[in-house]
Amino acid sequence: MTESSGGDVRLTGISKKYGSFNAVHPLDLTVPAGSFFALLGASGCGKTTTLRMIAGLEEPTAGTVRLAGEDITALPPYKRPVNTVFQNYALFPHLDIYENVAFGLRRRGVKSVKKQVGDMLDLVQLGDFARRKPQQLSGGQQQRVAVARALINHPRVLLLDEPLGALDLKLRRQMQLELKRIQTEVGITFVHVTHDQEEAMTMADTVAVMNGGRVEQLGAPADLYENPVSTFVANFLGTSNLIEAEVVGSSGDDLQLKSGDFKITMPAARCSAPAGTGDKVLAGVRPEKISLVAAADEGTIPAGRNRITGRIKDASFIGVSTQFVIGSPVCPELAVYQQNIERDGRLVPGADVVLHWNPAHTFGLDAAQDIDAGTETPEDSA
Repeated sequence: MTESSGGDVRLTGISKKYGSFNAVHPLDLTVPAGSFFALLGASGCGKTTTLRMIAGLEEPTAGTVRLAGEDITALPPYKRPVNTVFQNYALFPHLDIYENVAFGLRRRGVKSVKKQVGDMLDLVQLGDFARRKPQQLSGGQQQRVAVARALINHPRVLLLDEPLGALDLKLRRQMQLELKRIQTEVGITFVHVTHDQEEAMTMADTVAVMNGGRVEQLGAPADLYENPVSTFVANFLGTSNLIEAEVVGSSGDDLQLKSGDFKITMPAARCSAPAGTGDKVLAGVRPEKISLVAAADEGTIPAGRNRITGRIKDASFIGVSTQFVIGSPVCPELAVYQQNIERDGRLVPGADVVLHWNPAHTFGLDAAQDIDAGTETPEDSA
């Protein structure tokens, strides 16, 4: 797809100030044409403001918005080849589904709408519901009508502002797959704003994690999860165990760390912090990468693995896995997620255990950062 015909979005030096408050600090961002791109972050991080600047609903304080190479910064919303789907869907209650979807075409004076509306309802799998009113549909069905109504105008970019926020968990997961299917089928650029990390990682090709009006890290979901560059990203995308450690040397491609009486090995390439001897780092490891054995079985652990002793403080059985909280000399609470394949009845609160993991699964972060940045607060999850 060429730049002149594509739907790539380029933000250059874009920022937004409200008085002395910087909602969005100057940022450069390119959304590739035809991609599913997510702006992810907690409430107040600037993601919706960024989306609204693309839509033309907010005027940037500085910077430019380009679409397919054309500067659209000064264009009003109705002249931009973008459409927005909001959380509340904003369907017309007095019109049936067919007329809701046809609305944009009729407004533009298109006379023959039947085939286009029929095709669009088939795309969102609502062909049999054409003559129902919005209130006769479920939340997920209404959401699909809103997407169909936005897509029928053939925008180059579809903007989605927390579109699944009003749905319950099961329906939200179904709709994540549905939206990804629709995006793949129509092939246009989707820019999706969400605070839900699972949602972003399920649907998006590329995720921009925002924090305090800045893009903290940008990349493919798996890369952000496996290689966070800050404590905020490590904690915000899932759960991370962060252990305060000191670099005591190196061996080949690995760094040797010390935390209390324990030695930890990690690949030097996975450390985003200064890592000379004597430097302090946070050694990170995801809960599902750690194995757990009763202390009596320590001799069964293969050589070469990182190992730490501890005591189980809590165990939660959640079906597919058991989630343990382990008290340890190096960290008051370490999370370990163990699949329920062959459960060991000795792994109960109060039991002494050994945690062990492959050194390659360790990542390193700058210890000068707030170790708790990005951990969820009650108001974030509300």
